[in-house]
Parts: sequence; structure tokens; C-alpha cells
Amino acid sequence: MDVISLPIIISREGKWYVASCPALDIATQGATEEEVKENMRELIKEYLEDPDTPKPDLEKIETTVATVIIKIDHHDKATSVASA
Repeated sequence: MDVISLPIIISREGKWYVASCPALDIATQGATEEEVKENMRELIKEYLEDPDTPKPDLEKIETTVATVIIKIDHHDKATSVASA
């Protein structure tokens, strides 16, 4: 049995945590961060075990996780939204 590591992105959307795995183009949700992580583990496993789903070559997936910093003027954003 091989062990693989795939990056996931978790965000909070209202009362839900949403996780996505960009390398596989799949997503799931959960009520807590731990629940969404477990849901993602199960979803990835099902995805990889499903004989009808085309699979990427996991050895060729190259992933870089990066963060970008963007300055947003909240005043201008609020004005733009209010006038739209």
C-alpha cells in the first residue's frame, strides 16, 4: 500500500467548512474542520478506488502551495458595492 500526500484547501463558508483538492478537482464540506478533513480523506479514497473515474498520474502531479498578499481598500470596496 502506497501513502500519498495531497494538498487541500479549507475555508469557512458560513456555518460550513469547505475543503477542496485542486490536484483532483474535488471538494466536500463538513460542520467542523476535523469533519471536513475526514470527509476529504474518504472522498479522495473513493475517488482513487472508483474504476470509472479517470485518474491523474499521481507521480506527475507537481503542487506548489503559495499565499499571495493583496491590499484591499475596504472603503472603496464598500462604496463600489453600495453604488452598484
